[in-house]
Amino acid sequence: MFGAENLQIRETRMSALLDAMPGVGATPGVGATPRAEVATSCGTLILNTKGQLLLCHVTGALHWDIPKGMREPGESTFEAAKRELREETGLQFTDALFEEIGGFKYLKHKNLHLYKVRAPESLGRLDHLSCKSHFLQRDTGKLLPEMDSFCWAFRHDIMSLCLLPMAQKLLSLKW
Repeated sequence: MFGAENLQIRETRMSALLDAMPGVGATPGVGATPRAEVATSCGTLILNTKGQLLLCHVTGALHWDIPKGMREPGESTFEAAKRELREETGLQFTDALFEEIGGFKYLKHKNLHLYKVRAPESLGRLDHLSCKSHFLQRDTGKLLPEMDSFCWAFRHDIMSLCLLPMAQKLLSLKW
């Protein structure tokens, strides 16, 4: 029943099934399709002198998030983090103020790469921040900013303000 010929047929069928699956191959380099690159979201932790973290309220949602977004083709994680910070808050800092925290597995199909900036004391007030990136609201077709409000949050506030995966990641980091 499980002779060499039958085993070979089963292996060939399994190999064909694996090759047909996106991002999976039976044997690396032999009929294997390349694995799709995992998307990377890049963001910046902005910390004030009191040890609080800048959070952005996600328009139309109950949660808050850090300024972050997807890396575009050809863009470095650093370039993406700076662009997202500028688009979502209007903030720009000199490159020297950014400290790389690193890359992390974040969600099943998304990685996270983070940087941090110790904000100058002049960034105490947040009323001048504004989001420059927009999306079309599904129901009305109205153009809305991705982020509609900003706040400083202490470490103990993170779990109640952010979605669980982000809260867990932020609380696992030393900041």
